[in-house]
Amino acid sequence: MAEAGQRLGVLLMRAGIITERQLTDALEVHKATGSPLGRVLVDLGYATQGGILSVMAKQIGIPYIDFSTQRPDANAVAAVPKDLAVRYTLMPVTIEDDQLVVAMADPQNVLALDDLRIITGYEIKPAISTKDDIVAAVEEFYKVATTLSDQDMGGVEDLEVMSLEDLTEVTDEAPIVKLVNYIINKAVADRSSDIHVEPQEKDLRVRYRIDGVLHEMMRSPKNTQQAIISRFKIMADMDIAETRKPQDGHSALTIGGHKMDFRVSTLPTVYGERVVLRILRKDNIMLRLEDLGFLPTALERFESAFRKPYGAILVTGPTGSGKSTSLYAAINVLNEPGKHILTAEDPVEYRLPGVNQIQTNVKAGLTFARALRSFLRCSPDIILVGEIRDQETAKIAIESALTGHLVLSTLHTNDAAGAITRLTEMGVEPFLVASSVDCVLAQRLARRLCPDCKEEYKPSKQVLLDAGFPEDNLPETLWRTKGCKKCGNTGYRGRLGVHEVMLVSEEIGELCVREATAEAIKDVAVEQGMLTLKMDGLEKVRLGRTSLEEIVRVIV
Repeated sequence: MAEAGQRLGVLLMRAGIITERQLTDALEVHKATGSPLGRVLVDLGYATQGGILSVMAKQIGIPYIDFSTQRPDANAVAAVPKDLAVRYTLMPVTIEDDQLVVAMADPQNVLALDDLRIITGYEIKPAISTKDDIVAAVEEFYKVATTLSDQDMGGVEDLEVMSLEDLTEVTDEAPIVKLVNYIINKAVADRSSDIHVEPQEKDLRVRYRIDGVLHEMMRSPKNTQQAIISRFKIMADMDIAETRKPQDGHSALTIGGHKMDFRVSTLPTVYGERVVLRILRKDNIMLRLEDLGFLPTALERFESAFRKPYGAILVTGPTGSGKSTSLYAAINVLNEPGKHILTAEDPVEYRLPGVNQIQTNVKAGLTFARALRSFLRCSPDIILVGEIRDQETAKIAIESALTGHLVLSTLHTNDAAGAITRLTEMGVEPFLVASSVDCVLAQRLARRLCPDCKEEYKPSKQVLLDAGFPEDNLPETLWRTKGCKKCGNTGYRGRLGVHEVMLVSEEIGELCVREATAEAIKDVAVEQGMLTLKMDGLEKVRLGRTSLEEIVRVIV
């Protein structure tokens, strides 16, 4: 027994899990108490049960399953009844080449293997994991298992050939309702901004967008596809009989005491309808500029512009770059009892107390331009226009800024200087742009390094120079991702803004009147103290807020 313990200790030491000193200490306790060496190492805090099992698994030639990095496949979960998983402390993981991979606390339990083989009809490939991890996985992933079984689906083999009445009936059944509710609740719990339900050739894939990046959450059998998609469409008040044209809808739910609004869009693909749900919180939310990741100098420049009583403040960037969030944060600063604030939005993403928010409705004729015209008859102090999309909206917004109103809006351009040329291209007179626009904020969103697991490292000089750091001011160390349970082993948790704040000075105004290029305007702005998106991003890398790889990913 002692020899077996020593062999295990040597293996753990070779794997780098424990040191020679720790092994010596643990062997002394093992000899004195007779407790297994593995238990002694865990009790002393030298190793985790998972770390020991991973080494043992390699030794006996079976896989080790870490549920923090590997999600069980929905098809595998559906193949094994929950009571069997609980009875034998096991968790189905995936199906590979007609073999069912099953994580077990005791992979040598012959009785459990035989029962699994008979009940599932698959050859069983045992794997190993800790008892606690298996119990937690069974509790989490079996919430959807019943929804995927043939028995619960009423023995239906192909939902795609069902009549509309039968499909509606199946869609309203408890299993499908539970599955869709689980998908939505899990997305909210995981801080997702979008849910993507995507038909594939042989199954249905569900992905979440977390911190701007898509992650696969589960796969569902192909025969449930039509019922699941129809359930989403019914919730969004869409026509489930229409599958050949794109549709848009919305649904409102209360999850965990929070009011949520879901914008739902469908798109026909070769394998069926694709559904995307955008998750919007309807609760009042107090956003602070300090929480958005501004560097002190950039924040000072931005705040100096929107504190003025009139003028136009534009926020630019691609879809999903946090433009609306920045405008809401500015409105929160300006929101005082003595100010009359009107907003026109599509949609109203956050409810702001004391602010008169209007939802545009193109079908009813309430466009941004029409709402803006109506605003001017209501004596506002501050106007927020969700987006400048056309010439009419642009002209009214610019003229409003010239007649004593503070106008905040968004525009789709790649950088701050590009907003000036974009407005002139839309038909706004250059001299009007020069005299009305006070500030342009361009931004991107980068993932924030997880504070619990990020690690410091020393990059090479060439890597720093290639990234764009100035040669006379290279950082000695940077931070990079590592991954832990709190961040889902991505190394990132949350996002922060990368900003480019351009104040429209007299020189920039003159360039605008002369219809200079965006590049010429940008060069002057940099001379006057503007940090470009890349410069701002690299400074946040230097401060350890994000990684070099992430800035390279989001900024060209």
